[in-house]
Amino acid sequence: MDFNTLRDKFHQPGTLEITPGEGGLPRLTVISPVSTAEIYLHGAHVTQFTPRGEPPLMFMSRKSHYVDGKPIRGGVPLIFPWFGPNLADPKLPAHGFIRTRAWKLESVTRGEQGAVAVRLTLAPDAQAREIWPREFALAFTVTVGATLEMAMSVTNTGDRPFRFEEAMHTYLAVSDIRNISIDGLAGRTFIDKMDHAAHKTQPSGPFGITGETDRVYLNTPDTVVVTDPAGSSSRGPRMIAVSKQGSASTVVWNPWIAKAAAMADFGDDEWPGMLCIETANAADNALSLEPGQSHTMSATIALL
Repeated sequence: MDFNTLRDKFHQPGTLEITPGEGGLPRLTVISPVSTAEIYLHGAHVTQFTPRGEPPLMFMSRKSHYVDGKPIRGGVPLIFPWFGPNLADPKLPAHGFIRTRAWKLESVTRGEQGAVAVRLTLAPDAQAREIWPREFALAFTVTVGATLEMAMSVTNTGDRPFRFEEAMHTYLAVSDIRNISIDGLAGRTFIDKMDHAAHKTQPSGPFGITGETDRVYLNTPDTVVVTDPAGSSSRGPRMIAVSKQGSASTVVWNPWIAKAAAMADFGDDEWPGMLCIETANAADNALSLEPGQSHTMSATIALL
């Protein structure tokens, strides 16, 4: 669907505005009575969520690419059907391929208290089948209101089962990663990718980030709360909660100094301003779907 057709069919003044975004990519600006959000059709990528009167909750890199074939850096990249490198073929794109595809806008609806729900869909094309020869249908619904609600559904539309990983790779904006605390994962087992994928147990109480961090917490349905004492909020110290359903993994990531400098689409000095708390089913928590089966994973981002 071209840009003008998109506008003619879906543009709703004061609810959904469709404009050229960065790099000329179609961008949806979603407006509710209490918040706004931005979504690119490229990757079905939520790039911002801003409650009224508050600073944005999402981190976006100023060096992000906005071109076909490359992912956007920041916001909420969608990951499927594998997490990280493809173990069978490292030459395939990291984190799968759906974050660089053009998704289809299916519907825009208003719900309770003026919340706006945007539904996007994706089906495999010839290139996707060449990378991953499976038949599937994806639907991603973003509901913008007092909170940001995101739900990704995966359906096996083929005639054989498949196994997959998935994630909403959420980048939260923080004032300084060195001063925040993370609560909600005490006692959980995690894979420490900074220590040869060793399995460890998270000690009790909140914890902070003191260096490059890349952890996959397993078998955890828990809500995670990030406290940012120096963060700006009309409600006092900034606290962001990430709650979820249909997800057994939580990923905690910050690239720190050296990794940030090595990424072409990430500013060398940007690492203190972000923290990824990712809603996922990855590693030991990968999922399988029989033909005709579906699975929905959802996350809610809320300013407390």
